[in-house]
Amino acid sequence: MSSNLLAELNKYFHGRHLHPSPAWLQSFISGARTNMPLPALQKTALFRLLATDITTSMIPPSTSLLPDNILNGTLPSRSVTGPIVCQVFDIEDIGHSRWSQVETIEAKERGETTKGREIIRVTSEEEGNGATAHTSAAESKGPFKLLLQDAKGLKIYAYDLHGIEGLNNNMAIGIKLTLKSLEVRRGVIMLDPAHTQVLGGKIEALDKAWKDGKKERFLAAAREGRVDGDA
Repeated sequence: MSSNLLAELNKYFHGRHLHPSPAWLQSFISGARTNMPLPALQKTALFRLLATDITTSMIPPSTSLLPDNILNGTLPSRSVTGPIVCQVFDIEDIGHSRWSQVETIEAKERGETTKGREIIRVTSEEEGNGATAHTSAAESKGPFKLLLQDAKGLKIYAYDLHGIEGLNNNMAIGIKLTLKSLEVRRGVIMLDPAHTQVLGGKIEALDKAWKDGKKERFLAAAREGRVDGDA
């Protein structure tokens, strides 16, 4: 049963361009309820894999890793076929000033959000009743600058200039993306909606630390920018 299940899970993952390590798969199978229907077991395995750090849980083939020389900024343009699974380490909204983003965070801390030009105060009770639609509607569409990491640990910056569905300033850090037919300009990936798939997932500890320190990072960067501008 274990060998059959291992083969089925490998087939399921490889069809999604995911390559979990044998150790991760064995660990999952040893703790799984093997009497579960196979589709449910596959979805559970996918959910858990997407919640891991891919540098420790995945061993993809070399064709599914970023090339070692991809950060070469002297190359005006190049293409990388992929598919390559990456996890998001950071995202920055470069369409809005850092000060405006600090103001947005502080408004949310006060329980305020906006609808058009109207400021709406959302109570905790209303949030519990699903009154968070205004906040979602206010999510920035970017453009965004992201820091990505592949399974071997190589990090690279990427730009989303198109407002790709699933990429926003409130998404989870550690979320996984599948990239195909990458366009790389001077060591930076230019994301394309047609070749970018958001798989989901997150890295819990990384996501919490990133969000807890978000306001302080924006404040520090905004102050640094103001000092540089005054110099």
